[in-house]
Amino acid sequence: MQINKKSLRGPQKNYLAGRIWPPGRVSETPAIERCDLNTVSNGVNHHTDKFKEPERLVVRRGQPFCVTLVLKPGGAKFTPGVTSFTITVQTGPLPRQESDTAVSFALTDGSLDTDAWSVSAVPGPAEDTVLLTVCSSAEASIGLYSLRLDQDTTQTNLGHFILLFNPWCTRDAVYMSSNAKRNEYVLSQHGLIYRGTPKRIKALPWNFGQFEEGILDICLKILDDNPKFVSDADQDCSARRNPVYVTRVLSAMITDGVHPGEWVGSGDILRKWAQYGPVCYGQCWVFAAIACTVSRALGIPCRVVTNFGSAHDTDANLLIEKIYDMSENLSNDSIWNFHVWVDSWMARRDLAPKYNGWQASDPTPQENSEGVFCCGPAPVKAIKEGDLTMKYDTPFIFAEVNADVVEKVQLPNGNVVEISSSTKRVGKCISTKSVGSNRRHDITHKYKYTEGISHEASFAQTSCVQIKLVEGMAVGSDFEIYALLTNNCMDARSCTFMLFARTVSYNGKQGDNCKHFQDFPLVCLSELRVPLKLEYQSYGPTLTADRLIQVSALTLGEESMDFCKAQKTIVLDEPDIDIQVIAPPTDKLTLVNPLPEWLRKCSFTVEGVGLTGSHCISSHLLPSFRVEDVGPKEEAKACLKLSPSAAGSTVLLVNFDSSKLRNIKGFIDMDVEKEETEI
Repeated sequence: MQINKKSLRGPQKNYLAGRIWPPGRVSETPAIERCDLNTVSNGVNHHTDKFKEPERLVVRRGQPFCVTLVLKPGGAKFTPGVTSFTITVQTGPLPRQESDTAVSFALTDGSLDTDAWSVSAVPGPAEDTVLLTVCSSAEASIGLYSLRLDQDTTQTNLGHFILLFNPWCTRDAVYMSSNAKRNEYVLSQHGLIYRGTPKRIKALPWNFGQFEEGILDICLKILDDNPKFVSDADQDCSARRNPVYVTRVLSAMITDGVHPGEWVGSGDILRKWAQYGPVCYGQCWVFAAIACTVSRALGIPCRVVTNFGSAHDTDANLLIEKIYDMSENLSNDSIWNFHVWVDSWMARRDLAPKYNGWQASDPTPQENSEGVFCCGPAPVKAIKEGDLTMKYDTPFIFAEVNADVVEKVQLPNGNVVEISSSTKRVGKCISTKSVGSNRRHDITHKYKYTEGISHEASFAQTSCVQIKLVEGMAVGSDFEIYALLTNNCMDARSCTFMLFARTVSYNGKQGDNCKHFQDFPLVCLSELRVPLKLEYQSYGPTLTADRLIQVSALTLGEESMDFCKAQKTIVLDEPDIDIQVIAPPTDKLTLVNPLPEWLRKCSFTVEGVGLTGSHCISSHLLPSFRVEDVGPKEEAKACLKLSPSAAGSTVLLVNFDSSKLRNIKGFIDMDVEKEETEI
């Protein structure tokens, strides 16, 4: 029999050493008929009752859980102070005492030891029952455990349980004191992910669905599929006690993405991965959303964070150098329109206490870290303070929010001349969803101090160029933007001027452009307005699902070789999905086609916790939900009857997809009374 000495108290030590305790009495051995894991009551007490598998025991570490032993009738009874036994818990394929993946601990006489695995027992409320209370260590590895009772030479398997991190336990590294924040960052299954530009921030609804059926098993499978588990399962399972380690594993594993066109939640993506293996094509907000789902499922408080103007520093010099040959960027450094990652809440016991709290990690594969593509967790406080020696990958994330930008032009003779430099273009409007509401919460001040001022080269001091946009820049429309050139000096000067627009993806990858070249003199103290018409027939074929167009204007002084540059990113307005919940059989989902061409292969996809079961519902798969092809300015319509499985507040997420118009999202808050709803 293996004993955890930490759990032994007082006279019981003498008994276990071979002495009879109490004197003159011999321990009886009750025979166990079965074990009731009390999954419902334990689920409520451990905040795991939202998992859609009520027959499974899911508990959080550092907190007691109770199981009921049903004894065989006519056998020996449980006698407090006399009956003795040992509980053994094991996790992983190769459980070992040395790795703390196998722990045995004896029945205590009195209160539980909350600093280690411990067990107490009292007679149950019914005859021939025993109420067993087990407390796990707040530093135990998370994962699937077996539960066994050993008495004399008899071993009885009581069942299995899943142990998670515990933000409600003060001794757990992921402890979070605010109940409102725990509800948001652990228990909430819905969220908003921000995209666009700093001046046009748009919220994308997302269903994290961490409590949906089968998701927890998939999250554990992700841990078991990681290369560290494959190479040394014992060491990997032992290391899962540390949320820093688990977060880093998740950052490395949540890659090989998913085409985001129709996704509105993480559940179907994870199920597809579990069934078929890696699913290809992904974007940063999909990676981040999945990482948030898995983190919350495992008990790590997590939020999705968007950084606008996000730098990708390829040479780790904390400087983004953009070199143009009058049109193209020739350098490998880039600035993404926005980039999305996650913050996870935990104590950094491997660092100084001041680095406890939010830790940034990025599951989007960009750069190699210690031999694998992963990033973080890096303390947000270290990022703000510029403590670049703090692990993990703090310099890379610091550059994403704080790098300086230097723009240069390569002249026809090969010389490279600096145009401008700026400390304010990177790391803007860093955003996450507010606690308890759908408002945007700006957390830029958590990541960085207020920036200094930008400065331009000499030509910008005497002349400038501005890009002016107009209202009503919607996808499918034609519109005209213009550049405003100003000569502030007393002398006329000649210059070469370029004005061009190109479609662009959220990560800065540029498509084709339409250019406007003109050589002209700038009269002293004058302004010149240069228009550029953007027509759908020109930009439409290369427009991505991000619906972004980047407009650039550049002047080159022919005599003084001075430069001036301006750039703006247009976020084209997209159509709204009209969602209504009224009596059947009224059409409920409506979208007007804004394009001057037909939309083929149209489909709506809907998903909602407690509304659509464990899967999203697509009109591709449900004939009664099918959508016809839609002509220009016509309406796409669909209706669907939902069968809610649970009452309460929830969110219905809707996506529209077609051959020419992709990734249109909408959502509506709903209060369900657990009856069929026609939409």
